[in-house]
Amino acid sequence: MSNLKDAAAIGAILADIVEEAGRLILPLWRTGLTVDAKADNSPVTEADRQGELLITRRLAEHFPGVPIVAEEHASEFGTPDAIGPRFFLVDPVDGTKAFVRGDPSWTVNIGLIQDRRPAAGAVCAPASDETWFTGPDGALKRKAGGAAEPCRVRPWPQGASVALISHTMKDETARKLAETYHFDTTLALDSSVKLCRIAEGTADIYPRHGPTSEWDIAAAQAVLEAAGGSVRTPDGGPFLYGKADEAFRNGWFVARGG
Repeated sequence: MSNLKDAAAIGAILADIVEEAGRLILPLWRTGLTVDAKADNSPVTEADRQGELLITRRLAEHFPGVPIVAEEHASEFGTPDAIGPRFFLVDPVDGTKAFVRGDPSWTVNIGLIQDRRPAAGAVCAPASDETWFTGPDGALKRKAGGAAEPCRVRPWPQGASVALISHTMKDETARKLAETYHFDTTLALDSSVKLCRIAEGTADIYPRHGPTSEWDIAAAQAVLEAAGGSVRTPDGGPFLYGKADEAFRNGWFVARGG
C-alpha cells in the first residue's frame, strides 16, 4: 500500500473480510440476542463484538502495522488522541437498531483512509447477500459466490429523484430537506447501505443533518466515490477523516449520485 493506486486495489481483500464477518454474524440475526447499552446509550450486541474481533484480526494479518479505529473498541476504551495519514475504520454492524429489530438493512464495513480521504472500502449487507467494494477502475458489487459487476451512479432523474432518509425522520424534517435539495420522493433505510444504493444507481441523494461517526460511512463513501458519486459538507466542502481531536465524530454531510 505504498500509494493510492495500491490502496484502490485492496478493495477485493476488504470485501472478502466483510463477507467472512457477515457469515459469522448472520446466524445471530433474529435470535433475540441480549442488547447492552454503550456509554452513549446506543445498542451493542454479541454480533458487534464478534464481528469486530474477526475483522481486526484479518486486517492485522493482511496489513500489519496499519492502525485500526473500530467502533466497539472505541466505545469501550476511547478513540486515539492522534492518528497518522493511513488507517482503517471498522464498523462491524452499522445499523445495530435495525439488526435488533430484525430488519435486513444492517451492514459490515471496512474503510481505508489515506491522507484524510477514503481510499478503499467494502460494505457487506449479509441479510440481502450483497457486497459493494472499490476496485482499481471503479466500484463493484457482487452476491456471495457470484462474479463482481461494475456499479455506477445514475444521472439525476428529473421528476423521479429518490432521497434516502432514516426511519425516525419526522415528516416536517423530510419536507424541509425536499425544499433544500429538490428531490421528489423518499425511502427510509438504515445504515451505510444508503450510500451503496446511490452508488448502484437505485437512489440519488442522502442528506444527513445529524451526527455520525467516521466508521459509520467511510467504507460506503469510498464505494460511492468510486461509482462516480460524492460525499460533501452541506456547503460543498470536502468531507474529511482522521478527526482525532473530535473523537472521530462527523458533521453534517450530503451524499449524491449523478
